[in-house]
Amino acid sequence: MLSSSVDHLVKDKAQELQQNAVQYLRKIRNCAVQSLWHELVTYPKPGLVSLVDSGSHQDMDANTFYSSIVSLRHYFFDIASLGLEGSSFAFLRSAGLVAEARMLRATDGVNTHRGAIFNLGMLAAAAAYQYSQADTTLTLGEITVKTWGEELALHRRKENSHGSRVASTYHVGGAIQEVVSGYPSVYKLGLPVYRNVLTMTSSHQLACIQTFFTLLANVEDSNLLHRGGREGLERAQGLAQVFLDEGGIHLNNWDVRAFNVHRQLIAQNLSPGGCADLLSACLFVHQIESR
Repeated sequence: MLSSSVDHLVKDKAQELQQNAVQYLRKIRNCAVQSLWHELVTYPKPGLVSLVDSGSHQDMDANTFYSSIVSLRHYFFDIASLGLEGSSFAFLRSAGLVAEARMLRATDGVNTHRGAIFNLGMLAAAAAYQYSQADTTLTLGEITVKTWGEELALHRRKENSHGSRVASTYHVGGAIQEVVSGYPSVYKLGLPVYRNVLTMTSSHQLACIQTFFTLLANVEDSNLLHRGGREGLERAQGLAQVFLDEGGIHLNNWDVRAFNVHRQLIAQNLSPGGCADLLSACLFVHQIESR
């Protein structure tokens, strides 16, 4: 009888642990989807698609992004599940390729979230791995490097992709370098600004805008390099830096000034998509690490 009771207790405990794990994987998925949505609705967001307009893009709008976000919801659960198991980067990459194909079907071939599939997907895997180890001493960025850094360092971009051409032409690391470095643009640039403004203003929207402009002023965005070369990147960075130097969202007319930057990037056909991906990453990390 005692042995039977112990067996039942062990079984019940195992089921409880499994249910808790599944619940946390769902939370990770929800945080990732919410992060992409909050990035989309942030406005003004110079050169980028929002609910208001399509920025510098003629081939996509908010509906395209909505379809893309919905198509990725299963991916974030799947890659988090792989992270929970400590799977190799090869398995994470396979899940990402499946997600990319699903995204392209949902958007009729438009690349809306390829960067987010990579960097937000890695963070989702890291969040699940952190849960499996019950260790919060490391950031999600540090977990990513510790767990998959060696494999990531050997990863090659797709030949003839925008990212690979920009990397070779302008000698920048892009999204891969960001991840293998532990997300410095998130932890050293975006996230401190987001949390500071959120504390000061209690406004998620203002925090998102100030964070985005901070990223735009400092990040060597490969999308800007692709569209405008080094000159285009520096113009966009300069406009963002002026906005911040003059007070950013802390001035009464911040929205007019932010829209002016948005208008100028549209006129120059510049789109800082890499900064948008990093904003999503900041929002995701804030949600997960604040828990």
